[in-house]
Amino acid sequence: EEILHFHDPLFLPGAIWLKIKGYRIVYDVHEDYPRQVLNWELPAFIRYSASLSYAFMEWLAGFIFDGIVAATPKIAQRFPPKKTVVVQNFPVLGELRIDHPIAYSDRPPIVTYMGGLSKVRGIKEIVQAIGMLPNDIKVKLILAGSFDPLQLKDELSRLQGWEKVDYLGWQSREGIKSILSKTRVGLVVLHPVANYLESYPVKLFEYMSAGIPVVASDFPLWRKIVEGVGCGLLVDPKDPSAIARAIQWLLSHPDEAEAMGQRGKQAVEDRFNWNKEAAKLLRFYQEKFHLKNIEHNRQDI
Repeated sequence: EEILHFHDPLFLPGAIWLKIKGYRIVYDVHEDYPRQVLNWELPAFIRYSASLSYAFMEWLAGFIFDGIVAATPKIAQRFPPKKTVVVQNFPVLGELRIDHPIAYSDRPPIVTYMGGLSKVRGIKEIVQAIGMLPNDIKVKLILAGSFDPLQLKDELSRLQGWEKVDYLGWQSREGIKSILSKTRVGLVVLHPVANYLESYPVKLFEYMSAGIPVVASDFPLWRKIVEGVGCGLLVDPKDPSAIARAIQWLLSHPDEAEAMGQRGKQAVEDRFNWNKEAAKLLRFYQEKFHLKNIEHNRQDI
């Protein structure tokens, strides 16, 4: 009897059909998809129809599937507790470690954002903020990711600040490691939409794991991490001037910034890492499906 573990919500109809055919199904839920689709840049009728469709299929999934793996406690609340486990998407220990990094005090004033490049992820405010920084700082903004939609790049290229941008496109994990090894500040200033307010951004913990201080959106959930650990500064993500002030402070106070980065790195090594989460996932499989001697490979999960 086979167990199918999937995470893409587009596969929900097929997974429901396979469950009817007798397969055992585990649904790995990364986002609150019924709420996420409401932020699509599509006509309201399509957005609300898609939201209702996802909500119905996930309700059915919770009813008939054999297991649910939720990326956050908030997501887990939407599914039956007896068949749900929370496994958060934290970094693999050492994955972003580089053998001979540039000493933090020797790094140029490079600020980095990596991930999806869209308005709801704050990319417009990021570029505007960079344009507000004094020219004598000689700051460079590295962007790593793909634009959504593609024409957004043309819009941003007309903003003051774009001349300080180094757009690298999509990067491999090795490319990300190289970028982070010379970065002074990591940005994660997503907009306060419902889906982001109640979930942890993976990039936050990746910056932390690389020992980089962060400038992050001031959401209650994120505040517990950033203020609790003392690994960066919180801002209103829709205020470019606030983002600019936070970046300038970190660049102007390298000793304090480096200490923030080191506290974040230690927190990842102690708590916010995949090794601990993988143990929960393996235990869930062992208890739910009575499996023994199983191993995990994060790339396959």
